[in-house]
Amino acid sequence: MFTGIIEDVAIVETLKKEGSNLHISIKSSITSELKIDQSVAHNGVCLTVVKIDGDIYRVTAIEETLEKTNLHTIKAGDIVNIERAMKLGDRLDGHIVQGHVDQIGTCIQKEEKDGSWVFTFEYDSNHKNITIEKGSITINGVSLTVVNSKINTFSVAIIPYTYENTNFKNTQKGTVVNLEFDVIGKYVARLTNV
Repeated sequence: MFTGIIEDVAIVETLKKEGSNLHISIKSSITSELKIDQSVAHNGVCLTVVKIDGDIYRVTAIEETLEKTNLHTIKAGDIVNIERAMKLGDRLDGHIVQGHVDQIGTCIQKEEKDGSWVFTFEYDSNHKNITIEKGSITINGVSLTVVNSKINTFSVAIIPYTYENTNFKNTQKGTVVNLEFDVIGKYVARLTNV
């Protein structure tokens, strides 16, 4: 379980394909605090730490993960938002994030508004995921509030701190992102067959 509050913007060092798996080596300022078998969210995707070497750690993404997330597009030098799993008893500063990406979306507009930014994303509504006005959404692991909710698009407002301390600073029109929709909303939608 995660909160969507990003701890570090880490750098992808190397990628190694092995069969249908992708081994991703990542350099982070919190690597020394990690341990083998620990869950860490990478752009919102929960992956297990399998190796640590100095300030670089490695995770492995399987074929299904690569097919359903934007991890298939990463390359060496890219930055990823990372967050360790939350500790029981900690404050829930963001919202409940499972680290299970529901689908990808695409940035269709980026607009600067007096020092902040409004990003608009489009997603395939055939997956039956929904957003609601002022509801929660996780984009590349970042916990955010939905504005301008429509059938297959929504917007989020990004403050300068979030812009500078996540990979939103590199998000442009056409950027593919990971989306995890609000867990409570998913259960309600399933129960009501929306």
